[in-house]
Amino acid sequence: MALSGTTKVLLVAVAAGLLGVAAGLMVNGPGPLLRTEAGQRALNAAAAASAPPPPAGVEVARRGEAIPDVSVALLDGGTLRLPADRAGRPVLVNLWASWCGPCIEEMPELERFATAQGDTGTAVVGIALDDEAAVRDFLRKIPVSYTIALDAAGPADAGVRLGNPKGVLPYTALIDAEGRLVKQRIGPFEHGEIDGWARLD
Repeated sequence: MALSGTTKVLLVAVAAGLLGVAAGLMVNGPGPLLRTEAGQRALNAAAAASAPPPPAGVEVARRGEAIPDVSVALLDGGTLRLPADRAGRPVLVNLWASWCGPCIEEMPELERFATAQGDTGTAVVGIALDDEAAVRDFLRKIPVSYTIALDAAGPADAGVRLGNPKGVLPYTALIDAEGRLVKQRIGPFEHGEIDGWARLD
């Protein structure tokens, strides 16, 4: 269906407005607005509007919908398939890299949350968009008990498929027990933030 000239102008104006909001959030730092659900929705919308289209055949998760099948290599061997391998349980998926300062800063908070959730609460999975040697070296210094997987950064990586087409790190996706993407977060968590953010009620 072809769009009229007026519709195209309106779409460009909306995208520009969202980019302006996102730029303001980024320039002013991760202030109170960025830590709200409304701020995160605006930031995600702006990132999606300015991202290049994904490669042919690559599905990108949308909030409120079932995520596409995502398979990544586990650091300790084997493959993790989402949502299938965590079916029936909410999953917090954190995309990170050993060279990403904000990612490193939030890892103790992710570890605290994962430990508090135990074997029956929200599962935590970290997917490093990094090479295996760098991840192993990093985890020797800052170990975590939650599942760590690896993927190669790029236009079809796990982060893109989980709703982060711009590839900004850190990025966190919350998937409910039915496999739907329910929340997205660009940027790091501060101490105590995950508990409220990851609630599904």
